[in-house]
Amino acid sequence: MERITYKNQIVDIEGGELRSYQVDGYELMHQIGSPGWAHTDTEMFPILGPTDKAGFRVHVPRGNAILDQHGLLRELSYALEKKEDTRASYLKTYTAGTLVSNSKFPDKSTAQRLIWPYSFEFKKTFRVTPTSLQIGFEVSGQRDMPFMIGYHPAFKLRTPHARIKTASASYGIQEIMDAGNRAIEVPQTEELFLEDEHSIRIRSKGFGHFMLWAPTENMICVEPISFYPYTVDQVSLHEGFMYLENTEAMFQIEIELIS
Repeated sequence: MERITYKNQIVDIEGGELRSYQVDGYELMHQIGSPGWAHTDTEMFPILGPTDKAGFRVHVPRGNAILDQHGLLRELSYALEKKEDTRASYLKTYTAGTLVSNSKFPDKSTAQRLIWPYSFEFKKTFRVTPTSLQIGFEVSGQRDMPFMIGYHPAFKLRTPHARIKTASASYGIQEIMDAGNRAIEVPQTEELFLEDEHSIRIRSKGFGHFMLWAPTENMICVEPISFYPYTVDQVSLHEGFMYLENTEAMFQIEIELIS
């Protein structure tokens, strides 16, 4: 496990997964083993949303793509690239056409193996600033590669009155739980606030939207996304692709305890 300590902040990372972010001893992140989700964060790439009703097949310009929910990136392992005083970076690499075992098979999926017809590198960087944690993502690959991207961090909640607030809307935890696995879309938004015992500001760059998911009242996932997948049916998910304009694209989320 890698630990970054800077001023009043402590960040713990294991295998590229954020395990803990503390500010003045206050834990912001959902902890593995607590009720709810079995992780603290993960990435969704190169697609968002379920694919089972489309036979796990996704239309792309080149070759065959067989993907389970939220893609195949989460099935790959991160390698530590560099660890410095206030930052750490991790890398996942995929070669076009490589078969990847699906961890959901056979209990939660009938797709045993996944495949994507494009090579890519996915870099994840944690950087602690004097007041915040920045998590950056760099997608490198073949020009014109189609993809969607989402980040899936889980935050710890302490009261049933927790709310997500934007400049024009407010969402209660029960409302988010009632939405189930479809989650709640927060469109065209790059800044919102998680209001609980303390206030947490969450800002993103490059994604464009958020969605909110809460399986239990003790945690919430506040997820920056490039596309909300439930605006189309599963066979039309490819309509949500963006395309790699050159050979790389950058995305970022910043988490800051403000009060």
